[in-house]
Amino acid sequence: MRQAPHGQRWIVYSRSWSNLMSDADNKPPQLLHLVFGGELVSLERLEFKDLDKLDIVGIYPNYATAYAAWKAKAQGSVDNAQMRYFIVHLHRLLDPEATQ
Repeated sequence: MRQAPHGQRWIVYSRSWSNLMSDADNKPPQLLHLVFGGELVSLERLEFKDLDKLDIVGIYPNYATAYAAWKAKAQGSVDNAQMRYFIVHLHRLLDPEATQ
């Protein structure tokens, strides 16, 4: 199994696509995800150098599109070791009672 880059974690989902379909209109539910990044003060802790310079990449309707955006930004900043990008599961913050 591949290891995640230093300071980052892989998140793996194992769910059936049919279980993700919403009952109302048979479309996949919106599982909102925020992708953002910024330069860290140090590699040992999660503190940004300048909050005014955070890069808000966007909000995405599912993990797959958020991951694609995260990966593009993370690979684009590979020359700066202190630059980190993150995926925030907004759907979990908006509805913590949900099982997804």
